[in-house]
Amino acid sequence: MMGLWMLLLLHLHLGNAPWIKVLCASLPAPSNVAISSFNMEHKLSFLPGPGTPSNTHFTVEILKQTHLRKSLWRSVTGCSELTAGQTCNLTRAFKYPFSQYRARVQAFTSIQRSNWTVSEQFQPLSDTVLGPPDVSVSGCGNCLLLQLRVPTTRGLQYHQQLRDLYRELVFHVQRTRDGAQFRLIVPYKEEIMITYLQPGVEYCVTFSVTALFNTNSVSSKPHCAFTSPPLHRSSLYVVFSLLGVFCALGFLLIGLIVYGGQLSFKLLRHLPRTLSKREHP
Repeated sequence: MMGLWMLLLLHLHLGNAPWIKVLCASLPAPSNVAISSFNMEHKLSFLPGPGTPSNTHFTVEILKQTHLRKSLWRSVTGCSELTAGQTCNLTRAFKYPFSQYRARVQAFTSIQRSNWTVSEQFQPLSDTVLGPPDVSVSGCGNCLLLQLRVPTTRGLQYHQQLRDLYRELVFHVQRTRDGAQFRLIVPYKEEIMITYLQPGVEYCVTFSVTALFNTNSVSSKPHCAFTSPPLHRSSLYVVFSLLGVFCALGFLLIGLIVYGGQLSFKLLRHLPRTLSKREHP
């Protein structure tokens, strides 16, 4: 009986000890846990909870949601000891683009742990934001030639996933001189020609991609090029000078032909008289 009272007194004494309260209290849970994705590269970001100590680290786990009753959380390689301000790259962890995932973050020190904070549901294929392909634009007379390349991603597997997403390209073409513009939608190809343009004129092209199962896309910056090299002022002088010379030569040649024809006609008219005089002296 005496021992029971001693344990009760010891419990009350320890319960009033401030260091025991610190030991028993949990860390503030992380906040603003969110997954962002661009061109099939996925990152998780978060903020430390208010009052989080500076020596706190953070660990990340993901859950692949299935139709099974029990799904297991698993840790993410390289994201087990993050510090405040760091992000967790989930590109390799989200292997299946059609699957649904969640992520969660926990704060911890050597003696404390926080509650988990869970992100919203995320599907790689439909929730990634599609940026425009890399492009080079060159003129081809009365057209523009665009050569497209899929942006570089982490590894061949994800590069191919991104390529398979592309379905159509939406172009906005604007003539720099007067702002005249038109819209063009074409199936995705790595080489596209925009035709029926004015030669020697600058056009600016912006474009975005559309994809199956995904409506999130951003447009490219304007890419500008001349359909054909514009003539310099000195070149125009040369062209007009050559045209003048050719016109003068043309008129001279026409004059010679006309004069030669008239001269030939006069000679033919006098030829019979000359012959008759020689026959009848």
